[in-house]
Amino acid sequence: MASKIFVNLPVKNLQKSIEFFTHVGYTFNPQFTDDQATCMIISENIFVMLLEESRFQTFTPKQIPNAHETSQVLIALDSESREEVDAILERALAAGGTEARPAQDYGFMYGRAYNDLDGHIWEIGWMDMEKFMEMKQ
Repeated sequence: MASKIFVNLPVKNLQKSIEFFTHVGYTFNPQFTDDQATCMIISENIFVMLLEESRFQTFTPKQIPNAHETSQVLIALDSESREEVDAILERALAAGGTEARPAQDYGFMYGRAYNDLDGHIWEIGWMDMEKFMEMKQ
């Protein structure tokens, strides 16, 4: 079974993407970084390879969709608290991202989403498992 995930995303401008995601709060592995690609560290086992479109295109014969117009994937990440959800979103918006949809608050679960510079949607959520389990009873 797999123990790590590497999500590959095409970007138009690698340096601008690095600046954006640095502002959001992520770091990068310099061992897997060059002028066309970087490895963004989400957690110990989750990584996102940001690849300039020309590099990304070497991995697939398929056309790269314009993520500002179409969606093929939603990247959903959990957070430690509602406050962390809001903090991540505020950093993303301050760095030039846009809010993808209004916040969703279900009491036991809270989430927000932003579009990065290339239009990829990042959902950030938090769930109170105790409240969730109470609802299931």
